[in-house]
Amino acid sequence: MNLLENTKEGFRSIKGNLLRTILTALIISIGIMSLVGILTAIEGIKYSVANTFSSLGANSFDIEKKWEGRNTQGGRVNKVYAPITEFQAKQYKNLMQDKARVSVSTYVSGATTIKAGNIKTNPNMSVIGGDENYLLNENYDLELGRPFSTIELENGAPVAIIGKEIADKLFPNRSPEGKFIYMLGRRFKVIGKIKSEGGGLGGGGNNRMVIIPLETATQIPSQNSLTFQIKSVIVNDNSLDYVLAEATGIMRKIRQDRLGQDDSFEITRSDSVEQELNNITGYLKTGGFLVGFITLLGASIGLMNIMMVSVTERTREIGIRKALGATIQQIRRQFIIEAIVICVLGGVAGIFLGVLMGNGISILIGQGDFFVPWLWMTVGMIICITVGLISGYYPAYKASKLDPIESLRYE
Repeated sequence: MNLLENTKEGFRSIKGNLLRTILTALIISIGIMSLVGILTAIEGIKYSVANTFSSLGANSFDIEKKWEGRNTQGGRVNKVYAPITEFQAKQYKNLMQDKARVSVSTYVSGATTIKAGNIKTNPNMSVIGGDENYLLNENYDLELGRPFSTIELENGAPVAIIGKEIADKLFPNRSPEGKFIYMLGRRFKVIGKIKSEGGGLGGGGNNRMVIIPLETATQIPSQNSLTFQIKSVIVNDNSLDYVLAEATGIMRKIRQDRLGQDDSFEITRSDSVEQELNNITGYLKTGGFLVGFITLLGASIGLMNIMMVSVTERTREIGIRKALGATIQQIRRQFIIEAIVICVLGGVAGIFLGVLMGNGISILIGQGDFFVPWLWMTVGMIICITVGLISGYYPAYKASKLDPIESLRYE
């Protein structure tokens, strides 16, 4: 009985016990589905966010006030740094205009209710003040309308560009362009609508955002003084490290940081954010792999138990095969092949369901395209074969050691 005949016999045995085979394969498929599904979801989310960083450009960095809070550490009160003022931000913009495309923005409010007539939104809309480069640097595309004009930016006109969720809520089934909205005690004319970028990792993304001219934002009364953020995008051949060094020197001069004193601002590179994302997803993948492994461990125990039952049920059959000349190796090989075939059948179904589940989760949470995890599909199949070998070996060993005479007497 050669390898091909062993394989055929394994398939005949599987076909003869179809219900048991389906239930056994289902146990394996659930384990593989959990493993591949979790890892696919993580990879899909990572792929989606990585594409967002890529579209924003790797050669960019953000500058904002250094935050250390007001807590006390070791008996020492943390230093409170002054916010970046509009004058300082514009000084930096003028000095850096030959080296990078600079945008200045300020966070006006993050708990705002937007009204239009007798309709209003939930009080969780964000209002941002931005200059002429803000949309471009943040990679916000307009679905309709236009960006701010130079006159609107200089004079602080009451105009606004709104997100999709706000537009759908206030102006259902009609264009918001040219309509008026009310917020923060003022009336604004809508001149554009931002193209939706999805909800991000559980947030509203740009769908819950209102962008107004920077000068307009400074005219709105606020209990707290505004702090300004700066984003620099390198559009020429200058290296990121070179421009970062220039930017640090210019900001230290503008902020009047003394020699030997720490920077009173923070610079965040876009690639450092992406690196942090890679670290986080690395931990998630490790956790997901452990969860999937534990599920597969339970599945392998179930498979071994079913194979042991199969050996007991087929004791007489094993005795007949040995009486006809089957060797110990052939009997052992037959049961191992049978276990591997069941695992592979369950693994194929589990991989298919896992890919669908993982992509469904990643699309629901993020905004990624359909992602095919070839690596994890391959790993899943290797694990299936390994589980088949491990789970099938002991039952196969036990079957091969059965005494043929005693087996023939078994009823």
